[in-house]
Amino acid sequence: MRRLECVRQMRLASTAAPTRAMADMPYSFFSTPQTDAPCLCIPEVSSEKRKYIPIGFLPGGAIAANTVSIIPGSELYHFDILTSSVHMVWMRTVCGRLEMRYRYSGALVYNTFPWPSSAKEQRTKIEQTAQSIIDARALFLESSLADLYNPLTMPEPLLKAHRANDAAVCAAPVPCG
Repeated sequence: MRRLECVRQMRLASTAAPTRAMADMPYSFFSTPQTDAPCLCIPEVSSEKRKYIPIGFLPGGAIAANTVSIIPGSELYHFDILTSSVHMVWMRTVCGRLEMRYRYSGALVYNTFPWPSSAKEQRTKIEQTAQSIIDARALFLESSLADLYNPLTMPEPLLKAHRANDAAVCAAPVPCG
């Protein structure tokens, strides 16, 4: 009870109106970066040595840490495009940095990315390569995403799946204007 009262007092003393409004609920997260639907999870900081940022899916209801960005309502197509070398080149060009590591930002990287426009047939092919990446990861369940995306030890099946994905995404036209 003492801890909750301390949170309540801290919120009441804030200069931010939204924080003061949450003073009556000191037991509740102020901000819950979650959704009831599955979502993509992108680490906000990733090693500059990686060819691909290790992006993953979170189940609905998961509470994401403050060190990741989530994209609710994402499908295989979104996962595939975001894990492609096309998006990685964009990310390296426009992202911020934390020391030398990439700092992914929804505002700078995701929102400004020129998404390819894909016909249904092409989108289906792209979604198949997304599934191949997920299937390749499943071969190594004992490994974390950090382990799988270590440039020195990235498993060959995962690397092949990413290369097929890159080819499929590169074949999609990018809209102009």
